[in-house]
Amino acid sequence: MADERVIRPAAIVPARAARLVKSWAADNDVTRGGVWASDTTYFKRFSGPFDGAAGMRGTAQLLGSVHVTWDTYEVTIFRVSITEEGLEQGMTVESLCDELLAPAGLTLASCPRAALGQAPAADPFRRRWQTG
Repeated sequence: MADERVIRPAAIVPARAARLVKSWAADNDVTRGGVWASDTTYFKRFSGPFDGAAGMRGTAQLLGSVHVTWDTYEVTIFRVSITEEGLEQGMTVESLCDELLAPAGLTLASCPRAALGQAPAADPFRRRWQTG
């Protein structure tokens, strides 16, 4: 069974480190002989470069995904998933994040965390309906 974890509180990758990670992932893109694919919402780790016809996936297997949101400059890691293939290769949520964050000198454990605010108060104007 695959492993998916919501990162609470979310990990924050500071601006300078985020730029380093983004640049490193681009340099190690699956279409350039690397093992990473990235977009504005994710970093995906594959078993190898895309070797299919016309740059398609071919034999490369998805091992895991780091789901992110971009603030103006910072990146927030909020969910990480490891596929069955990733688990078979010994990959964990921590090892996937640590591999991605290593070029910036970070680990998942060392990343600053998002501040969790108080839950909003109950709406005092909400009418409570009774059934009966």
